[in-house]
Amino acid sequence: MTLVVIAAWSSGPAARATTKGLNQIVTPDIQPAGALSVSAQLQDARIANPAEIQFELGLTSWAEIAFLQGLRPRDEILGAEANLWHWGPHLLTAGAVNWSSRGGEIQPVVEYGFYASRDHLVIGGSRAGGRTEGILGFSHQFTERLQVAVDYQSGPGNALTFGFTFNLTDALQVNPAVYFANTRPHAAMGYVVLTWTRAVWR
Repeated sequence: MTLVVIAAWSSGPAARATTKGLNQIVTPDIQPAGALSVSAQLQDARIANPAEIQFELGLTSWAEIAFLQGLRPRDEILGAEANLWHWGPHLLTAGAVNWSSRGGEIQPVVEYGFYASRDHLVIGGSRAGGRTEGILGFSHQFTERLQVAVDYQSGPGNALTFGFTFNLTDALQVNPAVYFANTRPHAAMGYVVLTWTRAVWR
């Protein structure tokens, strides 16, 4: 599966990247149909797998899938998301994330997003480890290339984050962030992801 995805990505035309998503939480916006994002992610081991590669593909205008390959240790994680309602700046999305080959349970998530031209607000909840966890995020687009974001997810193992996303080119973007753990001690942890977006089909 991974080899097929890479072959399609490397041969497809470039797709204009937009600053998207937040630092930690799943967001209710759906990847455009036919757009494939490939990300290389490095992070503190206290956040998750220290080295990961992620593939995110828009299947239709209302559905996407994601596959994440952990490298140290090896771990495969699947996720999917579908838009239930979209009217103007309002989005309502449901999904299932973090289905891990290492035995992680599927985590359902439901989110509402208010996506104005420059400001995005996300509110929602997820079910993980027998707990319901709250989700809150906000981002502001300063320029076409620069977006800053803060997000929070309740529960142990989650964090409050601050970061920014910068478009290096039309297809390449970088997102560094700092995580502050919910549990004591509230350690500061580093995270960075580099994302390349291609149009597999139009």
